[in-house]
Amino acid sequence: MTSLYDRHRAVIPDWVALYYKEPVEITHGEGRHVWDADGNRYLDFFGGILTTMTAHALPEVTKAVSEQAGRIVHSSTLYLNRPMVELAERIATLSGIPDARVFFTTSGTEANDTALLLATGYRRSNQVLAMRNSYHGRSFSAVGITGNRGWSPTSLSPLQTLYVHGGVRTRGPYAQLSDAQFIEACVADLEDILGQTRGSVAALIAEPIQGVGGFTSPPDGLYAAFREVLSRHGILWIADEVQTGWGRTGEHFWGWQAHADSGPPDMLTFAKGIGNGMSIGGVVASAEVMNSLDANSISTFGGSPVTMAAGIANLSYLLEHDLQGNARRVGGLLIERLRAIGAGIAAVREVRGRGLMIGIELVKPGTDEANPQAASAVLEAAREGGLLIGKGGGHNTSVLRIAPPLSLTVSEAEEGAEILEQALYNV
Repeated sequence: MTSLYDRHRAVIPDWVALYYKEPVEITHGEGRHVWDADGNRYLDFFGGILTTMTAHALPEVTKAVSEQAGRIVHSSTLYLNRPMVELAERIATLSGIPDARVFFTTSGTEANDTALLLATGYRRSNQVLAMRNSYHGRSFSAVGITGNRGWSPTSLSPLQTLYVHGGVRTRGPYAQLSDAQFIEACVADLEDILGQTRGSVAALIAEPIQGVGGFTSPPDGLYAAFREVLSRHGILWIADEVQTGWGRTGEHFWGWQAHADSGPPDMLTFAKGIGNGMSIGGVVASAEVMNSLDANSISTFGGSPVTMAAGIANLSYLLEHDLQGNARRVGGLLIERLRAIGAGIAAVREVRGRGLMIGIELVKPGTDEANPQAASAVLEAAREGGLLIGKGGGHNTSVLRIAPPLSLTVSEAEEGAEILEQALYNV
């Protein structure tokens, strides 16, 4: 019999990556655990790339999806849609953006693509600022602003992108500076770039914590300092909250709130966790920016009644059970436990993160050189131990990415840390 892996390779593009030497077929899940086709049970520390935000098979979400599917599955944005309006109202209020409007898409890629369309149209400019080591999706425009060569398959783009320092605190020319000096240097770099542009710049798009880049982040306040410069030039700030939104960082509901001294962003994009696995993305912007399009537009699948019902149920569960607080408490314990483990392992360069968004950067012992082979080996060893994690990083994919569902318990955090400890010591 032909294996599922062989069938996959026969019909799916080679560039669709699979984890593990022997790829896993996940068949079902419950809570923070999933099972594969061979019956093996895993503690899930990656949540389908930060997407299973609350829990696998959360009864409140599955019930909402089932009930809505029994009424109507699809209608499009050409008709009034009660679940879409209800979820938009809640997100607009939570966003912190005054007079907010919400447009739903089906993914984070599409959300960022929409934000770029809005910004370039509003500002009448195709010049965009992005952060080095960044990732914003796989569409043509999103790839055009990606600052991570591992995820940028073409240099062709409809946009002129200029890359700014600041997304990575512990590597690069400013790594040895204090936090205050780091911010000052990055602001000077931004000013220098703006002095070299021709005409207006549309926007700066930035992840408060870089996801695919290996959960790197600047000191708190960097984007607030950037915002002061941007505002003088009329340049919009787009906060890419696809991975940092909904309380995952523990300390804040949105990643931009760590940089709030200069107010909220002009736009924020979201996706992943809000749907708990259902395809929801979107853009929040002020009415002035959102309503600036001067052509017709709709979304066939954005705002689907079924996905909106899932989003409402998922968001309600998250808020009612204070999963942001749980991410802060359990994530704080987990990151300290992992730092204690890493302190005794020469291959661990840094354990970083916030809440339940944690990265472990691996290097060749005794050097500062990235070690992607070690990252792959730990990924395999963790799976053998019953734990699923991710990997990423702009320096040759040498960062282990840890982002469990936000309902993770203390005992599950300790279990995962023990498996990781064993995997790290064996590499």
